[in-house]
Amino acid sequence: MAAGRTMVGHTLTALVTLALVMAWLGHERPERAGAPQAAIPLPAPMQLPAVIPAPPTPPSAEVLALLDAEERVNIHVYATVNRAVVNITTAASAEGLFGDETSSGTGSGFVIDTSGHILTNSHVVEGAESIQVTLSDGSTQEAELVGQDASNDVAIVRVNVPAERLSPVALGDSSSLQVGQKVLALGNPFGLERTLTTGIISSLDRSLKAKNGRTIRGIIQTDAAINPGNSGGPLLNTRGQVIGMNTAILSQVGQSAGIGFAVPINSISRILKPLIERGRVIRADLGLTRVLREPGGLLIVDLAEGGPAALAGLRPIGVRVTRTRFGLVRQLDRDAADLITAIDGKPVRTVDELLTEVEAHSPGASVRVSVVRDGQPTDVEVTLGES
Repeated sequence: MAAGRTMVGHTLTALVTLALVMAWLGHERPERAGAPQAAIPLPAPMQLPAVIPAPPTPPSAEVLALLDAEERVNIHVYATVNRAVVNITTAASAEGLFGDETSSGTGSGFVIDTSGHILTNSHVVEGAESIQVTLSDGSTQEAELVGQDASNDVAIVRVNVPAERLSPVALGDSSSLQVGQKVLALGNPFGLERTLTTGIISSLDRSLKAKNGRTIRGIIQTDAAINPGNSGGPLLNTRGQVIGMNTAILSQVGQSAGIGFAVPINSISRILKPLIERGRVIRADLGLTRVLREPGGLLIVDLAEGGPAALAGLRPIGVRVTRTRFGLVRQLDRDAADLITAIDGKPVRTVDELLTEVEAHSPGASVRVSVVRDGQPTDVEVTLGES
């Protein structure tokens, strides 16, 4: 009797075990059980190593021999530069309908030295309370804002990581670019990291409004696909050198329409040192606080007290006092003001043109300001200050 109970117990144990195994197989391998396939959630990201993994094996000579010259160039540029490109994520708090809310943004950037400095667009990090940079090894690092220049849409952030984990780009020369020249764009469109697109230079010397209202001149226009998330990524020549930084697109739908814009690297290179050392660009300043646009130029409304223009004797709008039977009446005297027409012989009709000509000089330099005073043209020498 005891033996019978033992046999029954063993049989039940075997059946339960078999049922559990079948259930496990049915859960893990639905295709074998005839169950319809379903999307399997991805596992949580693994902790990446603290060192850069070995680079992918380059194509063999046999594989490269099957490709044309243009394809080999694309492969070489990507292999050379892609590790320099980073993904930038920002966060900031703002007051919403239901209290404080957190807004986030994404963009691209690229490493420019082994000290951890990364170049990106000013509008990518504008207003950010926290900045995170994802490097090519997959690690995410907190970054600090080092310097920012909204007038050129340029910013520099820095990550504190060992030099061996960084792969800086080579900065090229944008002074001799030609329409029709092939270019390559790298960035993180829609969060798709280190995406390569190709195209040509469609035009040069375009103008683009920065978010602070200033005009960025000398802009490169390209038909290489640039989409949201590409902002701050490098525009490269076929030697893998950075010739510009992707900054904007022209599109009615917010996606690539074959018209993208990049700030030329020479314009950026000129301001890298002051951005890193001082956090801002020090520009020449004329000492005007307000002007009015007139048909013939810019009428001076007000001057910075003790500024370069005031010290040089430039005249703002005055106040005319007249006596009437009701007492003294004060009126603005526009005729007393100087009308600025040119800087060093170059006509200025807008504030942007005025700033462009003034900031082409260094603080402390002298410029010749042409004005109309009391109906007569005259020139005034002004020693520029800084702002």
